[in-house]
Amino acid sequence: MHTLNYLLLAVKDPQRSAKLYDQLFGVAPVENSPTFVLYVLPNGLKVGFWSASDVKPTPRPAGGVELSFSLPDEASVRQTFAAWTALGLKVLQEPTRMDFGFTFVVADPDGHRLRPFVLAENPR
Repeated sequence: MHTLNYLLLAVKDPQRSAKLYDQLFGVAPVENSPTFVLYVLPNGLKVGFWSASDVKPTPRPAGGVELSFSLPDEASVRQTFAAWTALGLKVLQEPTRMDFGFTFVVADPDGHRLRPFVLAENPR
């Protein structure tokens, strides 16, 4: 069995991404160079940001990954929306109720989608 424990996102500028994700993740990267930044999150998941111009084979296009963040309640989703929009992230979906729960979506500067959510008590 294979274990998924590492996400690698192609970005235009890893240092710009680090400035944002330092705030979103609340931890400092364990590796930080001009072309690559790596975070190890408290749950053990590794998230790397690699300069798209250095990734081989070159990804087309950079961006387009969705990272989801589970939160404990609707108030936390609303607080996160306020905090993340204050950072200037582009809103793709305002806070809304969907079949699975309460959520919103913003985009980072590379177009990666960020979706915090709380599950509905009885999702379909």
